[in-house]
Amino acid sequence: MSRVPSIRYLSRVGVLAAVYAVLTALPPLSSLSYGPVQVRVSEALTVLPYVAPWAMWGLYLGCILGNLASPFLAWDVTIGALATLVAAYATRKMPRDYLAPLPPVIVNALVVSAYVAPLSGVPYWLTAVYIALGETVASFGIGYPLLLIIEKNPKLKEFISGSS
Repeated sequence: MSRVPSIRYLSRVGVLAAVYAVLTALPPLSSLSYGPVQVRVSEALTVLPYVAPWAMWGLYLGCILGNLASPFLAWDVTIGALATLVAAYATRKMPRDYLAPLPPVIVNALVVSAYVAPLSGVPYWLTAVYIALGETVASFGIGYPLLLIIEKNPKLKEFISGSS
């Protein structure tokens, strides 16, 4: 028997999706969000599944919405969003918080580069390095400090995890 998600659950997913999409697609951040050299500020949110399983779906939906503004539209909306979902699932399974930002770096560097490189005319490995560096800045540079703040504040962690 399947369980119907609660309004609270759907609201959390929707709000995260909206925040991710806005941080991806709206100027001036949109100029950093697409192409072989990118630093998606929205990718800082990819650490959230470590403390909140529901965040996987918010990131996935937000990535679809944010990628509607991508020059690689069909590729980013499908494969890029699936890469985000896989990375979010792997983030959820990380044994330590300092490893939580690692899956988005690895998955996006390998998967997103596979279509961005040929579509942009940049060699695959160079594109993979650029995307890995951008993901590292967002996930480790912004996302990991965000995760530490969440983990050090029990009320905030409880609120974000969905147990409040």
